[in-house]
Amino acid sequence: MPTETGRDGARAPRSPLTERRKAETRRTIARAACELFAERGAAGTTAEEIAAAAGVGLRTFYRYFRYKEDAVEPVLAEGANRWLDLVAAGPPGLPDAGALEAVAVRALAPDDAEGVEAMERTGGLLRAAAGDPALEAVWARVNLGAERRLAAALTGLAPDADPLRIRTLAAGAATAIRVAIEQWSAAPDGPTHGPGSPSDLVTATMRTLTGGSPGTAGR
Repeated sequence: MPTETGRDGARAPRSPLTERRKAETRRTIARAACELFAERGAAGTTAEEIAAAAGVGLRTFYRYFRYKEDAVEPVLAEGANRWLDLVAAGPPGLPDAGALEAVAVRALAPDDAEGVEAMERTGGLLRAAAGDPALEAVWARVNLGAERRLAAALTGLAPDADPLRIRTLAAGAATAIRVAIEQWSAAPDGPTHGPGSPSDLVTATMRTLTGGSPGTAGR
């Protein structure tokens, strides 16, 4: 458990409330950064403006993020974490491509207002990131982290599976999702459901990797 220093200098566990508050502050800053970047671009936005929009001081901003572009990482990671949680909750054994496809479709087809808003926020941010090396680097970092966490989740489900197969399956699935989201975000008015939506596109990208068959990768 994370710790903090008490008055006597001893290291005491941080309370769950403290951790939740920190996570919420981080999320608030991240959402403010996403909205400003989508509207003005990263080059047209300062850390001071992000902090003001989030209702925090500049010192607080830099307590959480080293650079202004880093502030969007929590928002970008939210979608990846949702998908990874669904994978990890699956039945024991290495899932095949069909199972991974079904989970990806579920994760990329939000059925509530908050999920739709999060998807649209990601789309706007990725459009702002196009041609911006710093934001593209954050996006690449998020996707690499997701790939590694997916490999760890698959290992947990199938500890005896061939590590090379797991790494290859994780890399392919993570790439298919990334490409689907990027393709969708390139269209400003891309739908969140139905043809052309992220869930529709991820079906196409997943099946492209497996030659059109949804159930072969894990065999």
